[in-house]
Amino acid sequence: MTDFDFDLFVIGAGSGGVRAARFAANLGAKVGIAEERHLGGTCVNIGCVPKKLMVYASHFSEDFEDAAGYGWTVGDRSFDWPRLIANKDAEIKRLNGIYERLLANAGVEIVEGTAALEDAHTVVVAGREIRARYILIATGGLPSRPREPGQELGIVSDDVFYLDKQPERMIVAGGGYIAVEFAGVFNGLGTAVTQLYRGDLFLRGFDEDLRRGLAEEMPKKGVDLRFHTIIDRTEKTSNGLLAHLSSGDKLEVDQILYAIGRRPNIAELGLANAGVALGHGGGIEVDETYRTCVPSIYAIGDVTDRVQLTPVALAEGMVVARHLFGGEQGAVDYTGIPTAVFSQPPLATVGLTEAEARERFGELDVYRTRFTPMKHTLTGRDEKTTMKLVVERAGQKVVGAHMMGLDAPEIIQGVGIALKAGATKRDFDRTIGIHPTAAEEFVTMREAVPESELTPTTVKAAE
Repeated sequence: MTDFDFDLFVIGAGSGGVRAARFAANLGAKVGIAEERHLGGTCVNIGCVPKKLMVYASHFSEDFEDAAGYGWTVGDRSFDWPRLIANKDAEIKRLNGIYERLLANAGVEIVEGTAALEDAHTVVVAGREIRARYILIATGGLPSRPREPGQELGIVSDDVFYLDKQPERMIVAGGGYIAVEFAGVFNGLGTAVTQLYRGDLFLRGFDEDLRRGLAEEMPKKGVDLRFHTIIDRTEKTSNGLLAHLSSGDKLEVDQILYAIGRRPNIAELGLANAGVALGHGGGIEVDETYRTCVPSIYAIGDVTDRVQLTPVALAEGMVVARHLFGGEQGAVDYTGIPTAVFSQPPLATVGLTEAEARERFGELDVYRTRFTPMKHTLTGRDEKTTMKLVVERAGQKVVGAHMMGLDAPEIIQGVGIALKAGATKRDFDRTIGIHPTAAEEFVTMREAVPESELTPTTVKAAE
């Protein structure tokens, strides 16, 4: 006899929450899940999926131009923002239905509404009190906003996907992957884009060669990059928004997108009611099994402020389900996680940056190549590809692989398997490349870069 309505109740039907719910139900648990908006969470509805569709859309402006080099004549063309948004909405609706069917087929009960903790075993959703043996919090994150006067006149990444009209002039404020990606998207669609970042170089945490390489490439495509610059205040005018910049310049635009980071979505969860503690970064503090300080409450994904990637949340959700209902004690391996920035051109990386590897191993062998991709030998476009391997010298193990250029995310996924398997530089050298491809460069780089030619700022950062 038990007074629990569910063995597991999940708050948040994003990627991680849905995965945990499904796996737990398949292991025999009675599972419920609460969602206040759309099934699939940030990634499916206002994140990686619709963003990637927009990235595809933005590439056509260059593709039409590049076609001439291959003998094609492209006629009059125009871009229809409302049509893109409508088609995007239809695809997202389709994916919402898939998530609903996945949960229903697994026997998971979906409860619509905002959920909040009442105590260690009780959740209230839309006035309904629900008791669960275990509770899993998977509510993800939210975009952060700045504090300067007039910031409310701008938008955040969540809002981009619902704009009625494409802005003709736009400021993108921020230097993370979301800012870089949307700067490329809107620029490709024909918007005049200015990207601002407070530091001397964006994409902090990525390898220095990729950061500098992208900073060289984006202006070639028309993005106005301004480092060491932020918005001091914004005011509304008859023609749009007037941004007063820290440089002393004034910039009038139609829209300002703030992409300055994300924070855990915890404000309405009632964590204090159950005694759930937060970590230093503001996320929910969990142990290696994703259990909070309250034994019956677990948390995964962006709400824990660890690695903010959808595949990571999926892996964490499986660990929780198998731990609670399958008797398994596995853990997620956070080392060597491949990641990509769908910038233009795109970046992808796996393993350690050169600076991180130098700090950890000291002596390194660095292999690097920079070239015009084969596609652009006929288009005449001035775009470079950069590829790099970081090898610890003593054991010759490849500890980092980095790429900027066409198809970088697709290529690095495969390279990530090699690094996870512990491949050495000799393993790469013994692998026969696929010709002609950019990917073959990863197995044909033979000469290490002399120490004297390594980026000085990279070496300095590691010292």
